Amino acid sequence: MSLNELTIHELSAKLARGEVSSVEITKDVLTRIKQVEPQVHAFLHVDEADSLRQAEAADKLRSSSSSSSSLLGIPVGIKDVIAVKDQPCGCASKILKGFISPYDAFVIQKLKAAGAVVYGRLNMDEFAMGSSTENSAYGVTRNPWDLERIPGGSSGGSAAAVAADECIAALGTDTGGSIRQPASLCSVVGLKPTYGRVSRYGLVAFASSLDQIGTFSKDVRDTALLMNVIAGHDGNDSTSVPQPVPDYTKALDGSVKGMKLGLPKEYFIEGVDKEVSAAVRAAVDKLASMGAEIVEISLPHTEYATAVYYIIATAEASANLARFDGIRYGLRVEGAKDPIEQYGRTRAAGFGQEVKRRIILGTYVLSSGYYDAYYLRAQKVRTLLRQDFINAFEKCDAILTPTSPTAAFKIGEKTDDPLQMYLSDIFTISANLGGVCGVSIPCGFTSAAKPLPIGLQIIGKPFGEETILKVAHAYEQATEWHKRKPILTA
Repeated sequence: MSLNELTIHELSAKLARGEVSSVEITKDVLTRIKQVEPQVHAFLHVDEADSLRQAEAADKLRSSSSSSSSLLGIPVGIKDVIAVKDQPCGCASKILKGFISPYDAFVIQKLKAAGAVVYGRLNMDEFAMGSSTENSAYGVTRNPWDLERIPGGSSGGSAAAVAADECIAALGTDTGGSIRQPASLCSVVGLKPTYGRVSRYGLVAFASSLDQIGTFSKDVRDTALLMNVIAGHDGNDSTSVPQPVPDYTKALDGSVKGMKLGLPKEYFIEGVDKEVSAAVRAAVDKLASMGAEIVEISLPHTEYATAVYYIIATAEASANLARFDGIRYGLRVEGAKDPIEQYGRTRAAGFGQEVKRRIILGTYVLSSGYYDAYYLRAQKVRTLLRQDFINAFEKCDAILTPTSPTAAFKIGEKTDDPLQMYLSDIFTISANLGGVCGVSIPCGFTSAAKPLPIGLQIIGKPFGEETILKVAHAYEQATEWHKRKPILTA
């Protein structure tokens, strides 16, 4: 098995024993990228020389100190919406083409302090707006399990790169399911932390009250190791919560005995693919056989979640993306007779269709005469959705649902029907609106000629990451789904 196929904890153990070097691991990852990237297209940019310099520095640090960091010398890929100093940060958009970040995001500072090799800019839906990574200005990322299908979105590049072993792990962002949905469709582990658990400083904002940076990894232990590093309070982010960071690996004891796991009736409905439903039900049965108590719960306002999300998210996007005007940085279309025309020309040329659609929707719901009817009402229903979770967690420790209503669909299948595309996130949106945490883990495959991954979503209380990782790890250790790899030939 090549080094790029191993997990963080496996590589960390080999590094500690002196069996391999960070340079060797990084070279394996870079070689893998060259082999499969023409098929997958997960990356927008890779600086090989800088990656190897970081790996050499990690090896020197290991030889000259007693550093115990599990991430020392481990290559971690970064979604193209998180700032890394002196690297491009284009959000997969033409309007930021050529923009180089002048500083590191908080999570990047933490990764670098832990000795990780921070490399690569991973493809995504433009400004994180989409569920398929078809909205990137620089081409579609393909699902490693079936190259004719989407990897999910908006963090599709991150999920595909981890699944294809082009990354040991990766960071992504989740505004309405953009980590968990692609993790499900690519058969990797994807965690959206509680809002405020991981700093958003250095994240290019889409919807500020919903965005959260999270992780992609090959197994649950790796997710815990990443969270040990990137979680924590940051004074540069006013929404960052000053709460101590536990050692998440201590929760991974392999047991769910005596835990109460909720099954919301609103998530097991018509329209969910039969194979998805069957795989998730089988996962629920497996957890029950391991000693968990399965209790039926209700999240009664779930039916309003998609409508509420697309009012609040587009409103915040309209405000956040107003800064991209062709004046201060990024693309500027010349030849306009006045600043107003220049704004219009630059934004028309720089933004893609989906971003324009959401800006227009957001501007509309915030406009005079519609604010109360749409935005204010949506915020009130959001409060009810959050209360649903609070009530449900009085009866259970965590909630089990499908991550996505279907397995990965074909490229181009839903591009002409935005509403159908939006419904891809129907099971993940509520967690963002409620500010709770959620993780997707592999739980099966379809019976297609090219089997497609299916994900189980585990939702936890605010700052309940330890609990959902405990459940996820116990299920993972009792099954083999996470060990299956897509077949990609160079």
